[in-house]
Formats: sequence, C-alpha cells, structure tokens
Amino acid sequence: MPPLPSRRPRVEDFALLFGLESAVRGVLLSAMPLVMYRAWGEGTVVSGFYLGVGVCSLLAGLLVPWAARRLGRRRMMVLSGMLYLTGMTLLLTGLPWLTPPALLVNAVATVTFWVCLSAYVLDHIPREDLPRNESMRLLYGALAWTVGPYAGVLLLDWWRPAPFLVAGTFAALTTAAFLRLRLGDGKAVGAVDGNPLAFVGRFLRRPRLVAGWTFATIRSAGWWVYIVYLPIFCAQNGLDETIGGAAVSLASALLFATPLMLRLVRRMSVRTAVRGTFGYCAALFLLSALLSPWPWATVGCLVLAAGGLVMLDVCGSLPFLMAVKPSERTEMSAIYSSFRDVSGIVSPAVGGLVLLVAPLASTFAVCGAGMAAAWAVAGRVHPRLGRTRRAAA
Repeated sequence: MPPLPSRRPRVEDFALLFGLESAVRGVLLSAMPLVMYRAWGEGTVVSGFYLGVGVCSLLAGLLVPWAARRLGRRRMMVLSGMLYLTGMTLLLTGLPWLTPPALLVNAVATVTFWVCLSAYVLDHIPREDLPRNESMRLLYGALAWTVGPYAGVLLLDWWRPAPFLVAGTFAALTTAAFLRLRLGDGKAVGAVDGNPLAFVGRFLRRPRLVAGWTFATIRSAGWWVYIVYLPIFCAQNGLDETIGGAAVSLASALLFATPLMLRLVRRMSVRTAVRGTFGYCAALFLLSALLSPWPWATVGCLVLAAGGLVMLDVCGSLPFLMAVKPSERTEMSAIYSSFRDVSGIVSPAVGGLVLLVAPLASTFAVCGAGMAAAWAVAGRVHPRLGRTRRAAA
C-alpha cells in the first residue's frame, strides 16, 4: 500500500486527536475513583494516592522536553499511547495493588500527550488561528466529556473490564490517528540545555507567560471546585443527589457552544474576553457563597458560572500560547500543561484548609477571590492580543 501523501495538518486534525484522547479520560473520569475506593475502602487512602500521583505527574510533565530531545517528539506521542494501554492492562487484572500504578501510568500518559501535541499545534497552526484551534478542540471533545463520565460508571457496574476496554480502544485510535498525520519530530524539539529543568527559570522571567499560566491554573481550579464541591453542597443541603451530577453534565454540554463563544472572542480583543469572563465568574462564585442559605440559588449561580468557565476554556489559554517563542515550544508546552497538576494539588489542599474553619460554601468564595485576582492580572494583557494584523496600506 503506498504511503499517504504528506500535507500540512489542519485545525480539524488536531481537534480530532484531542477529541479521541478526551474520550479516554472521559470514560475513566468517574470510573477510576470508584475503582480506587472499592479496591482500598478508605477515602483518605484514595485521596493520598491521587495527591501522590498528582505530584509525580507534575514532575513527569516537566521532564517531557528533556525526553523529547533524546527520543523525538513522535516517539513520545506513541509512548503516551503505549502508557495508556499499559494502564488499562493493569486495571483489567482486577488486582487492588495494581490500581495506584495504573493511575500513575495513565497520568503520565496524559501529560506526555498534552505536552507533545501542544507543541505540534504551535508548530503548525498560525498564531491568528489559535483561537479557532482552541474552540474546535473543545467542540470535538464535548461529546466525550458529556457522555463519557456517566457511561464509564454504567459500564463499570455492568462489567468491570468494560470501561477499560473502551478507554484502551480510544487510546489505540488516538495513536493511529496521530501516526496517520505523519508529523515527524516537529520543527523545534527544544533547547540544548544540559539541565532538563533549566527552562523553568526562563519561564519565570517572562511575565506574559507567567500570567498566561496563572489564568489556566485558576480556570482549572474553578472547574475543580465546580465538579467536586457542588455535588457535595447539594447533598449537604437536602437536594436530590442527581442535581449535582446534572449540573456537571450541563456544564460539559456547554462545550457544544464553543463555536459561538469563539465568535464573541473575535469581536473583541483577547484581553477583553479573558478579563470580562474572569470578572463574570468571580461575581457569580462570590454570589453563590452569599446565597448559600438558599441552596437552589447557589446552584443556579454556579451553573451560570460554568458558562464562564467554558468561555475561559476557549480564550483563557491564548495569552500563554500567543507569547511562546518558536525555539521554546516543547519546553513551554510542558510548563503550560503543568497547570492541570498544580490545580489538582492546590485546589484540594486549599479546600481542605478552608473546610477546617468554615462551611463548604466558603470554598466558592475562595474560588471567586482567585477569579477576581485573575481579573486584575488580565488588565495587563496587551489590548490588541489576538486581533488580526492588517497589512500595511
């Protein structure tokens, strides 16, 4: 069979890869905590495993650029698929002591995939098309995040190996779709520093990158609070247990509206979109805490805030991605991808401290304060960022 002709990858090609990989994580999102809890029977033990995996995943992500310079970015992408399949194999055994290693292997697979694919996006997608790329990425993953978590639990209760077989199938499809694009090792695999973490210092000396990473981390923390604490709030206040789950599903369904949100971003500057949305989310999270004596009002405020979080998914990453230098794509993609692990570590830690001295609704107020801080920082983003440059007359 003759090889496929080489062509420049399109936004839709990368969106498909993101969508297929989202299906892997979507199916596991709700199933894995249940598997861990059933294996170990103690919530604090499970929380400890998740915290340890989060720290290891953060360190692994920062080392991906160093590994990519030695193995090649293409091999690292294939490795991420192999790691996913290894994780599914460990889970298929049903042995409790293999569940933590499976969780770790899957986490390393995720961060490897994201670092490398984000670098490929920066290689091949023009700067002015990055907003469309983010919108299409979310749209292609919308079905996975809307249906996947619920389907994962149903499959787990129907036949324990089922969700892992489904996730493994999507991991294999993701790798096959990547290989079909024939992307090679990328245009800029990385710098030549001997220290694999030397690029962290360069990141810290770039205020625009630090601000962009901060936006992503606070946005991710907002999702963490919404997904974890809203269902608990509903249960504590006598609402039907399905309300919290329905609110999470509704938030995921809002991803289908990302093309419309992209149009809004294009009508304004990135700074206006990012700052306005952070202000909107801050107001609603703070209001939800103030209205906590009326649970339905709190739920309503947080569901409205979820629309803002989806908007931030569309535009919140642009200040970082548009500030990355071509020579640092892999390294800075690793930095950017760390926001997920950092928010996954910091959010439960801060939430736990808050709950020691205040009611659960206070976590919404703390999250709102973080959003307000992001609103203030967003005022320093360049006012013309994201606008198409007009040709000289």
